[in-house]
Amino acid sequence: MLSITKLKHSASPHFFLMAGPCAIEGRDMALRIAEHIVSLTDRLQIPYIFKGSYRKANRTKLDSFTGIGDEKALKILKEVGDTFGVPTVTDIHEAAEAAMAAEYVDVLQIPAFLCRQTDLLVAAAQTGKAVNVKKGQFLSGASMRFAVEKIQDTNPEAQVILTDRGNSFGYGDLIVDYRNLPEMQSFGVPVVMDCTHSLQQPNQSSGVTGGKPKMIEIIAKAAIAVGADGLFMETHYNPSEAKSDAANMLPLDQLEGLLERLLRIREAIR
Repeated sequence: MLSITKLKHSASPHFFLMAGPCAIEGRDMALRIAEHIVSLTDRLQIPYIFKGSYRKANRTKLDSFTGIGDEKALKILKEVGDTFGVPTVTDIHEAAEAAMAAEYVDVLQIPAFLCRQTDLLVAAAQTGKAVNVKKGQFLSGASMRFAVEKIQDTNPEAQVILTDRGNSFGYGDLIVDYRNLPEMQSFGVPVVMDCTHSLQQPNQSSGVTGGKPKMIEIIAKAAIAVGADGLFMETHYNPSEAKSDAANMLPLDQLEGLLERLLRIREAIR
């Protein structure tokens, strides 16, 4: 079982990182991205969890890319974990998916728009895997106490992470309220800032979600300054060709410099 305590209180003084492509598009791309990030995080001594969605259920248009097949993608996630010796995380969308995904990954992620779904939270907790719950765009940080309670009441040994990804503000935009991070940390669980999804511009007239990737560094720097335990970033070696969330992913070749700058901020506030 993945130890979230180890991630939060690692011998390394650094934040931990959850990063990878939005969706598993194929074996070679997943291994290529994982190898690159593992080499960086090993050198920088940043605890790392590889992220990849085996299926994308929340799409704006019917013909949007949803995945390469559940079992195929989940096997790739397991191969990434086995090959590089890192934990892996993927989204689940229905209670029936929890046990299936738990056979392949270390952390089950609850999408923000499903964070109030009791059956889904309970099913995730019952697997014994760590559970990362993304804060709903429609909720305050304080409201996430109930998601934590649902998981821990189901399984007192459950390891829980909470992730902020912004709040809905007006139409087609999100705003990050950094008060949410310490509010959620008060529940005694690690808190992560999602630096890419918080910059989404959902439900654009084109039917494709937009984004502001140039702002990723600003979101990440502020989160580290506030004291986030971890960061979540989706990254791709060629975001413009990514089959999902192309508009708000970090180019993979920009990750190293960003992490180095973030570590300097982390050291300064310590």
